[in-house]
Amino acid sequence: MRAVIQRVSSAKVAVAGRVVGQITGPGLLIFLGVGREDTQSDADWLVGRIVKLRVFESEPGRMDQSLLAVSGQALVISQFTLYGSLKKGNRPSFNRAALPEQAVPLYEYFVTQLSQALGIAVPTGEFGAHMNIDAQNDGPVTLVVDSQARDF
Repeated sequence: MRAVIQRVSSAKVAVAGRVVGQITGPGLLIFLGVGREDTQSDADWLVGRIVKLRVFESEPGRMDQSLLAVSGQALVISQFTLYGSLKKGNRPSFNRAALPEQAVPLYEYFVTQLSQALGIAVPTGEFGAHMNIDAQNDGPVTLVVDSQARDF
């Protein structure tokens, strides 16, 4: 699993003009891609990493607080394009991304595990839909975490 994680002060996602997920206050906007090799253990590892990720500041310039420590929220957006490859030219190939029959259950499992770890419901976008995402980035702070390349 691959995640692009942004620290935000607020974020929302809309499908066909209707807001389907939203967070306010300190939080993380998580773009999540599921690869063909991914399993539930990848989701478990990624959830454990995200909730402990120290990207929130206790004082200016010192990122030492986790999502758990600040009682923050998370918004998860499915994004298969995180597995896009430009190895063979300018048109991305997505053959490393999991097919929907594998990706949907793992995506839902990830969201469930993240909700349990945070003790609150985690809003999401709509898998496979065209989404409009508005985010108020805080920092900006953006990280990429990959369960297959854990030293990324």
